[in-house]
Amino acid sequence: MLAGGVGARMGGPSPKQLLPLAGRPVLEHALAAFCAAPEVDDVIVLMVPEHLDEAEEIVARAFPDRVSAVLPGGENRTETSAAALRALDHRGDEDLVLLHDAARPLVTPEIISACVDALAEAGAAGVAVPAGDTVVEIAPTSGGAEVLRDVPPRSSLRRMQTPQGFRLEVVRRAYRLALADPDLVATDDCGVVLRYLPGEEVRIVAGDESNIKVTNPGDVEIAETLMRVRGGTAAAPSAARARRQEARG
Repeated sequence: MLAGGVGARMGGPSPKQLLPLAGRPVLEHALAAFCAAPEVDDVIVLMVPEHLDEAEEIVARAFPDRVSAVLPGGENRTETSAAALRALDHRGDEDLVLLHDAARPLVTPEIISACVDALAEAGAAGVAVPAGDTVVEIAPTSGGAEVLRDVPPRSSLRRMQTPQGFRLEVVRRAYRLALADPDLVATDDCGVVLRYLPGEEVRIVAGDESNIKVTNPGDVEIAETLMRVRGGTAAAPSAARARRQEARG
């Protein structure tokens, strides 16, 4: 669970992952989804170093038997992901890892399951939803204005969400190459695999429009509305999911 961001766009004194959402911190909702997932056997939290105590209190109160460690994150997404991989040094290359933004508290059991299932056939898997708006590429002019450069076909565009899943051997190789690159700039773990292991397939699975990231002022209210529409919980499995689990069992 990647909770290393400070949420500067929120403008508040606390990181966005600690904001209250329906009576519980955003981080707690995100953790609840993964702690309830039968595909997940261990959870590690990478937290803003200045707020480790708050994350540890959440874990001790709500998930003492499901979260094995709360560790300091890095100064940016890449460093936090790298710290998460170092925390998994004891795991074998054949194991799987899901990297999830703690600021996405409404991730569904179906998304988690689909991401894990995709790793049976691919070394990496990303969750994405179709781009509802036209996305354009722009270029700056010499005077500082922006002009339209290209309009990619919307049918081929997606908006990435998390979790992003990997076979550990694949993501370890990608990050070894990435961290050795002095020009590394990355905000997305699937993007690291795509750039440094171009021959490795990154499978895309369907996300959910409700799997929003709490980023800007007002997002908490949107998330609370979505939770009410769902029935008040971010982690309750649907009837269809329950049937699938029974069939697997």
